[in-house]
Amino acid sequence: MPTFDRLRLALAIALGALALGSALALAGVSAWLITRAWQMPLVLDLSIAVVAVRALGISRGVFGYCERLASHDTALRAAASARAEIYRRLAHGPADVTARLHSGDLLTRVGADVDTLADVAVRAAVPIGVAAVLGVAATAVIAMISPAAAAVLAVCLLVAGVLAPVLAARAARAQEVVARTQQSDRDIAAVTALEHAAELRVAGRLPTLIAEAEQRQRDWGSAIDRAAAPAAAATAVPALAIGASVIGAVVAGIGIAAHTAPTTLAVLMLLPLSAFEATAALPGAAVALTRGRIAGARLRELLPVEASESDVVVTTLAATPALAADLRAGYPGGPVGEHVALRLQPGARLAITGRSGAGKTALLMTLAGLLPPVDGAVTIDGNAATELTESQLRSAINYFAEDAHLFTTTVRDNLLVARGDRTDDELTDALTAVGLGDWLAGLPDGLGTVLIGGAAAVSAGQRRRLLLARVLLCPAPIVLLDEPTEHLDAADGQRILTALLDGSLLGAHRTVVVASHQLGIDITCPRLSIGDGG
Repeated sequence: MPTFDRLRLALAIALGALALGSALALAGVSAWLITRAWQMPLVLDLSIAVVAVRALGISRGVFGYCERLASHDTALRAAASARAEIYRRLAHGPADVTARLHSGDLLTRVGADVDTLADVAVRAAVPIGVAAVLGVAATAVIAMISPAAAAVLAVCLLVAGVLAPVLAARAARAQEVVARTQQSDRDIAAVTALEHAAELRVAGRLPTLIAEAEQRQRDWGSAIDRAAAPAAAATAVPALAIGASVIGAVVAGIGIAAHTAPTTLAVLMLLPLSAFEATAALPGAAVALTRGRIAGARLRELLPVEASESDVVVTTLAATPALAADLRAGYPGGPVGEHVALRLQPGARLAITGRSGAGKTALLMTLAGLLPPVDGAVTIDGNAATELTESQLRSAINYFAEDAHLFTTTVRDNLLVARGDRTDDELTDALTAVGLGDWLAGLPDGLGTVLIGGAAAVSAGQRRRLLLARVLLCPAPIVLLDEPTEHLDAADGQRILTALLDGSLLGAHRTVVVASHQLGIDITCPRLSIGDGG
């Protein structure tokens, strides 16, 4: 969650108060100058006021610019630190927190929701602080001229600064949840179309999905419009409050006109107009606070609760641990797979077969600790997976996802994701082992070649081999592979599957579980067939 630097935030509020304070003083000095000039005094009597008008006009712009710099710097620093903290906690927290979310929804939360919370500093905290300072200052100045006019101004400022924002916040809150849902659905449809465009085009579903994303966008826009309409009505309240305060000032001025200088009366009439400049931003500030609370709630759902040191149980695992499971697997809210019982000793090989959609991926993700079992448990060296720390679990098990991400960075960095201390020779050997030696030799900068667009820079088969190279580099003793030869031709696919399961590619000491619907009859390792229940 974004944490704002209080000193920087206070500086932004102070600069904002000085900027609008200059506007308030400019209104007062201008009123005095206009009225005094009407009396046709000597020019020298007006020189100080003329210089003050110029100085206040310049200082308003300078202080306003400095306030923008300070508030945006505070917001951007808070957003950057919040994202770093979110990534850290997600990386070290339970993997099922993100595994249950679509990448589009995850993108919305880590992207738009953090930005919404960071905007609270610029759009809410600073305007509220500035309005409070300016409201008190304006009321105090008017009170020195007319306590009655000051009382009217104070009431009107409260109406404009409290009632209008409350109405705006209530209207926004009623629609923002719906709008957020539409935005999340839109992002899910858009990301799905981007990530799987080729497959969807072949299946003839891409136009439908794009149309769905466009419809979600229109629904989102409509929801936002519905949220904005009542908030727009709430912005009329400050205008009414300004009118009431001016009328109150006129009535009070008439009452004291007999014993008050015309210049003072002019200040009394015009000063309230500038006093309301700060309250004009408060309905928007209330909407920003409301959206910030909703975004904060969504981020709290995403962030795992960090365990205290006393809650962590230190468990020692063998260098080559055994894996056992007695469970039923399935996605949250989806169909439940059949009962599976297995026990894999170090170095064991297992092939999981079954048609597409039978539950192979859900089973592998459950074995890897990415999904909780529907019932039953997974144990590693006799220890329940739920009792191990995330670091222990990831060190013991490596899950090869068929849709794992390739980053828009160098080939080297894409491989070092698996293990950061590997040398270039080791990276080259891994690429050669999976059949990418010639491809690497043909790259302009070798391992330093940037994959522009990530997965878009390589073919589907090259992407699969790059991900396999990560598996070879990863030190985890238990490897779970989901369709590792998808998009490879039949001959290469069978050759790699055989190498994975006979120990020649991953080594006989590592436990290997492969889920595939392309397993040839010449592969003789133990098999587990998943039926139609998953």
